[in-house]
Amino acid sequence: MLIGKIVGTVIATRKDEKLEGLKFLVLKQINVEAQEGSGYVVAADAVGAGLGEYVLYASGSSARQTVVTDKRPCDAVIMAIIDQWEVGGEVKYRKVTGEYES
Repeated sequence: MLIGKIVGTVIATRKDEKLEGLKFLVLKQINVEAQEGSGYVVAADAVGAGLGEYVLYASGSSARQTVVTDKRPCDAVIMAIIDQWEVGGEVKYRKVTGEYES
């Protein structure tokens, strides 16, 4: 699993029928120190995440292991919304405040 921050949406009116009904979001890759990376990922949303939220996502064959993405041609899926994360006992993010804590 990887950490990402939702920074946008993707709308595709023409797509494979197996992708019908999925919401696609653009994620900025984040490291465990809560620093943004240089990469972006488009992921199917399996949990109802929204703009600005930090999420856990999976890519590759693992992306097809959720109920929402089972047997669908997905390479990335959002499977959890992060409430808080810590590294070495230090809180890096807490959703309650919506801000980084160091």
